[in-house]
Amino acid sequence: MPMQDQQVLVTGGAGFIGSNLANHLAGQNTVIAVDDGHLGTPSHLDAAVEFHERSVLDSDLPLDDVDVVFHLAAYSSYTMVEEAKQAATRVNVEGFVNVVEQARLAGCRQVVYASTSSIYGSQTEPSSESMPVTVRTAYEASKRAREVYAEYFRSHYDLALAGMRFFSVYQGYGGAEAHKGEYANTVAQFADAMARGERPEVFGDGSQTRDFTHVDDVVAALELTAEAGLSGIYNVGTGVATSFNTMIEMINETLGRTIDPVYVENPLPVYVHDTCADASKLEAATGWQPTVDFSDGVQRVCRPYQ
Repeated sequence: MPMQDQQVLVTGGAGFIGSNLANHLAGQNTVIAVDDGHLGTPSHLDAAVEFHERSVLDSDLPLDDVDVVFHLAAYSSYTMVEEAKQAATRVNVEGFVNVVEQARLAGCRQVVYASTSSIYGSQTEPSSESMPVTVRTAYEASKRAREVYAEYFRSHYDLALAGMRFFSVYQGYGGAEAHKGEYANTVAQFADAMARGERPEVFGDGSQTRDFTHVDDVVAALELTAEAGLSGIYNVGTGVATSFNTMIEMINETLGRTIDPVYVENPLPVYVHDTCADASKLEAATGWQPTVDFSDGVQRVCRPYQ
């Protein structure tokens, strides 16, 4: 069932996933979006969303009468965190604790927050939430810390907290993803480059794979998770892995191009080569299933260029 007549706060609410979620929920709920403008773009928000330019580190967030918090604000990639480690850790970890504590004191019943699938490392088989995870980067450490603090809040205060391990979320520059620029998903970056006749740059030989998950399915997963009042950790992915080479072929076919990628040596000291989600836990708890297969998703990403 869709959420109805709830008071909702979305942190990172002017960002990529946050703005899609806020706009979707605003149709039948009262939605407040908080964003500090680091990557968020308030113009992505519908008029029905109440926007506050605030940091998740602030001590007086607008949480009065809020039923559900979707905590999506974060430095959201390996490179982004490495370039500003102290600031990113404050936002990703201290900001998480600050938001959840204020939500708890305000009487909020549910927090749904962004974690990451990166902590699974490289996996060619579908990763399940029961698998051991490894922290190899500051970004992964900050997201894993969220999960640990969430367990504290759950066990100490009996607060419902659900951590969502997203797998390669995309929408394309025709949606709300353009503001991320170099941090946007490779689908968006490659499609934009190829539409302009440029060759996309690929690390290695292009055999690396991702479980590309459309933002519409992520929004549905977040809503269903909150509506079910879940606690714990949940994967959000399609269970289908696609190589970069295949993705480039699909973009070429959709755009009517014949552009070859440029293969370069991988400059990153830590790189996840393959990802694939086992989202059966979320499906069992909520009935959620992805509805946008990747071929449809590529069509959507490329449509603004056609």
